[in-house]
Amino acid sequence: MRHLYLAGGLTAVALGAIGAFLPIMPTVPFLLLGVYCFARSNPEWERKILDHPHWGPQVRNWTERRAISRRAKTMAIGAMATGAAVTWYALGAPWYYISIAILVIGGGWIATRNE
Repeated sequence: MRHLYLAGGLTAVALGAIGAFLPIMPTVPFLLLGVYCFARSNPEWERKILDHPHWGPQVRNWTERRAISRRAKTMAIGAMATGAAVTWYALGAPWYYISIAILVIGGGWIATRNE
């Protein structure tokens, strides 16, 4: 079972790394999944994520307090709005409506999390 958690953690961190460069794909949720998996398979790697100077504070805020910082909320909602605008420009309707729905649902959820 430990090997499955390790594979899941590595996959989640890889997806999080991709998300760090793509505006539509999230980073922190994948790192949260990675921390969960590494806690059960490789505590040293879990500690590396939690101690990371950029991503660590966001992951710790969520795992300890279920909170998202105001800056992270603004960045996430801004990235979703940018994605909706790009979808409108590149694909138009009906794809644009899907992006707007994601923005309203996902952005609403993010906005209501504690700081």
